[in-house]
Amino acid sequence: MDWGPMILTAKLAMVTTTILFVIAIPLAYWLAYSQSRIKPVVKTLVSMPLVLPPTVLGFYLLTTFSPGNGLGQWLQEYLGIQLIFSFSGLVIGSVIYSLPFMVNPIQSGLSSLPVSLSEASYVLGKSKIQTLFHILLPNIKPSLLTGIVLAFAHTVGEFGVVLMIGGNIPDKTKVVSIAIYDEVEALNYGAAHKHALVLFVITFCILLAVYVMNGNYIKRFWK
Repeated sequence: MDWGPMILTAKLAMVTTTILFVIAIPLAYWLAYSQSRIKPVVKTLVSMPLVLPPTVLGFYLLTTFSPGNGLGQWLQEYLGIQLIFSFSGLVIGSVIYSLPFMVNPIQSGLSSLPVSLSEASYVLGKSKIQTLFHILLPNIKPSLLTGIVLAFAHTVGEFGVVLMIGGNIPDKTKVVSIAIYDEVEALNYGAAHKHALVLFVITFCILLAVYVMNGNYIKRFWK
């Protein structure tokens, strides 16, 4: 079994999840507490990957970052960056496509907290940033864990976006979902089964661990 696609997929998922965690916290905080008129528009844009076919997003990313178009040409000529058919392009596509899976759980967790919690912190002289990191986030650990795991698992299972923007380059953009597709297309069902089974077991164990921890089943078991 070729472990290259599996290793590349794990690397992509870890990098994407880390970036998403940094982006999602301030964005989720803003969505949870902002009264801005553009909030519905921002929330819609964040959630669009939930319903938008991945090939649509992949197509627009491909055309946007193509060296034949304005932005892609500028990036290549002035910064020496080529995003299509590269690992960096996969990361950008994965961050955009997995964004709602990180933002929505964190936003829901923040929205569920009582307003009195923040007000008490402000009365004690804490700033909004201090309140967020020392009061609010520690009280939504299950939501944070859910967001991290969902974003990671969703990135692992991506196909359409990574195929459109990354193609199928071994050790560079050939993630495990692409490898499975290649093996099936070549009628190598045994190899495809090995990749699929490993992916199934990994994602099952990750999701099971989250549900067990968030449901306090471990504490109930030891009681």
